Amino acid sequence: MIRYLENHQIDFEKWDDCIDRSINGIFYAHSWYLEMTAPGWDALVEGDYETVMPLPNRKKMGVNYIYQPFFVQQLGIFSTQSLSAEVNNRFLKAIPSRFSFADFNLNTYNQPDDLSHLKVTKRLTHHLDLIEPYEQIAKRYSANTRRNIKKAEKAGVFVTSHGRPEEIIEAFRQNRGKSLRTYTESDYKVLKHLIYSGMHRGMARVMSAYTAENTFCAGVVFFQSHRKTVFLFSGSNALARENGAMFMLVDHYIREMAGRELVLDFEGSSDLQLARFYKGFGSKECVFLQIEINRMPFGLRQLAGFYSFFQKFRRAIA
Repeated sequence: MIRYLENHQIDFEKWDDCIDRSINGIFYAHSWYLEMTAPGWDALVEGDYETVMPLPNRKKMGVNYIYQPFFVQQLGIFSTQSLSAEVNNRFLKAIPSRFSFADFNLNTYNQPDDLSHLKVTKRLTHHLDLIEPYEQIAKRYSANTRRNIKKAEKAGVFVTSHGRPEEIIEAFRQNRGKSLRTYTESDYKVLKHLIYSGMHRGMARVMSAYTAENTFCAGVVFFQSHRKTVFLFSGSNALARENGAMFMLVDHYIREMAGRELVLDFEGSSDLQLARFYKGFGSKECVFLQIEINRMPFGLRQLAGFYSFFQKFRRAIA
């Protein structure tokens, strides 16, 4: 039996144990991560927390709705047992009617087959299997990727794990973030707390690139759990665009992690330039589903549609 639990009813110890033991567990679904990215999240729970589904939600203008939080690419259904299409179908149908609207992402393991009552969009992420030796992985780099790595080496760029998260966030804000205006001041604060909390738990890794003159030019935040490491966030400035520092950063990380039973998830992007960057390291496209449920009264459905379009646009460019 699937139960709907409000935030205060959730047993967080049992919840985290389920995520830790799930066949498709990931750090996004840990209670501490959800509390930071989606305060007050509710959940669907089956049995004694054998199968669960987080429901990040808000209420605006009297409307309760489910949304996809920033810095959380995938959520959906997690289970310590099987994740058949039938299980996925049951959980999606169990989303309470109190939520008039929903726009959220499932994870790559969630493949429901009863989608008649849903609006479904296929989205892409990019995965790179790191189990092979570095030399084998590097053979599949694109010519452009190799060229930029050599450019960084020639320029004297060096990589360190002792950079500061604030440098990476500020580089993003002053460059790509300035034109996109995707995140609010509050979002950036959440991101900083996420990174430091992840570092404290031994899950987050910050890698930064500096010029030969010891000037910051690029940085990446990786989060690792459940045999997966996620390219969560990055920031770079004009120097990196000239010296290829971001290519060196990712190559350095792949070199260090190669040979492990680990998958590097670049988190994908609808941005063609970013997708080209990820594919340049030999990554492969992987599909996950974006779900939209619209139970709004007829006169308000168009408004909900505009909201959904805006959210998709923000996620696509982030």
